[in-house]
Amino acid sequence: MEFSHISVLLKETVDGAFGEKSGVYADLTTGGGGHSYELAKRLDIENGGRLICFDRDKQALEAAGKRLSGLPVTFVHSDFRELGKALDKLGVDKLDGIIADLGVSSHQLDDAERGFSYHADAPLDMRMSMEGLSARDVVNEYDENALKKILYEYGEEKFAPRIALGIVRAREKAPIETTGELAKIITESVPAAYRREKNPCRKSFQAIRIEVNDELAALEEMLAAGFERLKTGGKFSVITFHSLEDRIVKERFREFCTGCTCPPEFPICVCNKTPRAEHITKKPITPCEEELKSNPRSRSAKLRIIKKIKE
Repeated sequence: MEFSHISVLLKETVDGAFGEKSGVYADLTTGGGGHSYELAKRLDIENGGRLICFDRDKQALEAAGKRLSGLPVTFVHSDFRELGKALDKLGVDKLDGIIADLGVSSHQLDDAERGFSYHADAPLDMRMSMEGLSARDVVNEYDENALKKILYEYGEEKFAPRIALGIVRAREKAPIETTGELAKIITESVPAAYRREKNPCRKSFQAIRIEVNDELAALEEMLAAGFERLKTGGKFSVITFHSLEDRIVKERFREFCTGCTCPPEFPICVCNKTPRAEHITKKPITPCEEELKSNPRSRSAKLRIIKKIKE
């Protein structure tokens, strides 16, 4: 299947991170290369302009390699939590800007064999790297309490106990092998009224995907490493697609932009901390009506941007 992905908030994201044409930048979620292409084509290769493209999905990097051919791009097959180590290997100290689109790519959703979608029956997988722990492992090997915890915390699913119990009972008869089997179990585990409101599988599939790919812990590590590797004046653009990851980005960006951390009852500041960054976006940027019409999957996207002002 050809790798395809419609880049969300394309111009806003790249504009937010871009500075000098001679700068060194990183796209931490290359995907099909849409954001990367928009950024790389602005660079002045003769004066050192360079883009480093990260992705843990080999298929994504192969597709991006074709799209970005001839542009000043270096590809890194790695989880973005390894940003610091990868930059060290490349001999890169600081970055002028960073972009990250945290959404699952359209290709990953539309390619049934990747096992991300509940709309098609396919082997349970959901691995962005196509290596390691899979959704099949989680569904068939985690105990009932662990499943319930994942569904609550990563899916914010109010019927987590019923769904976890449904999964455990079903796998006692035979292993759960496909997305279709899992979707049927989830649907049958929730009240009929809940099924009529919206697809009851969305939250559970999101929760299992987050567990499989360790997405939230990786995000925390990436934000810390990314900010440290930004040079003073560098900018950080991050697109989120659900409340859990947006909350993490919002809180970390606020920490970077906050000075004094003394308790409010202290009469004077004793920590002597000052902000290391400033908000470029006071509130997140969201897609306009035109983009929502052309790409409905962008409806939950939020873009936050900060600028580093001191080490």
